[in-house]
Amino acid sequence: MSSLAHDLYCDEIIARTDALRAALLGVDLGATVPTCPDWTLRDLAVHLGGAHRWVGEIVRTRATEAVPPERVPEFTPGNDDPAVLDAWLADGAARTAEALRAAGPDEEVWSWAWERSTGFWARRMAHETIVHHADAALTAKTGYEVAPELAADTIEEWLEIVAFARAAGDERAAGLTGAGRSIHLHATDAPGAEWLIEFGEDGFAWRRAHEKATVALRGPLTDIMLVFNRRLAADSDRVEVLGDAKLLDFWLGHSVFG
Repeated sequence: MSSLAHDLYCDEIIARTDALRAALLGVDLGATVPTCPDWTLRDLAVHLGGAHRWVGEIVRTRATEAVPPERVPEFTPGNDDPAVLDAWLADGAARTAEALRAAGPDEEVWSWAWERSTGFWARRMAHETIVHHADAALTAKTGYEVAPELAADTIEEWLEIVAFARAAGDERAAGLTGAGRSIHLHATDAPGAEWLIEFGEDGFAWRRAHEKATVALRGPLTDIMLVFNRRLAADSDRVEVLGDAKLLDFWLGHSVFG
């Protein structure tokens, strides 16, 4: 269930796309994205813009099953011109946010996940855009900031996605077990932004808590979010790892989806 206002997610889709577009201005779109090494910056932009338009089509048509990409209008930009790509990104984000706003959060639509609603897609696309803006910003070496409530929600949504992947039979996520082990995420710049992830014999659970754990990851909330999404290395000097660092590495290696 979405934890923030529907309109906030819609606003973030546009604002974060604008920030990503700014990061791409004047840079080599053929540059490899270190955090997604199979992609260039152009590939990253086309992936995100296509995702926006795909979700927009699901929402506009109130789709009850997956929509094939070939049925999505303008699923890819018209050509390789950077200006065309930029305009395509802006238009796709705006149209998708408009469709989500018009629908509200409670319309039933198809999704691949545990919640089949327009509210799910608003949240998912906001966080998809937040994380891929990080990819672009880290590649282009531009600034990157996320509002605390959105950074925290990105972490919580990722926990939900990994739990879903495990329940759905993902082989890598299936390994996230082991009673008596735990991870503490501790944001040092946002009161209350702390999580305890506890492993059991049949999976893992999490809650907001300040408790001693097998390993703790401490640092600014945005950096905690970036590490948790594998966009910043856990051994970065921007964060601190206390305790069994191998357990954090184990989590990062198994908490995947898709």
